[in-house]
Amino acid sequence: MGDDELADLRRKRMAQMQQHSVDQQMMQEDLERQKQAEAQIHHLLLQILEPEARERLNAIRLTRPEFARAVEQQLVLLAQSGRLKQKITDAQLKALLLQIQPAKREFNIRRKG
Repeated sequence: MGDDELADLRRKRMAQMQQHSVDQQMMQEDLERQKQAEAQIHHLLLQILEPEARERLNAIRLTRPEFARAVEQQLVLLAQSGRLKQKITDAQLKALLLQIQPAKREFNIRRKG
């Protein structure tokens, strides 16, 4: 291996290491932005939900995290649009959950005898 080839390999390796460092930094920044957004949503939910409704949403988050995120997004949109005049009670959250919840599919099994 000549000096030129060795120098070229070193440059390529250095460029790879720099790109890897930049990628890691970008991932870290994305993670920080995501944490900030989650903290803002959590703070807003503390302001707009009654304690019972917050407990119900936390219970849903444990069993169905994607559905809980959809509910949270809906609540944030309601709050940002100014359509909430008071804190959401547990009964109001239940009604919202029924509206958002996808329709259940019914399965009929018929046996041919």
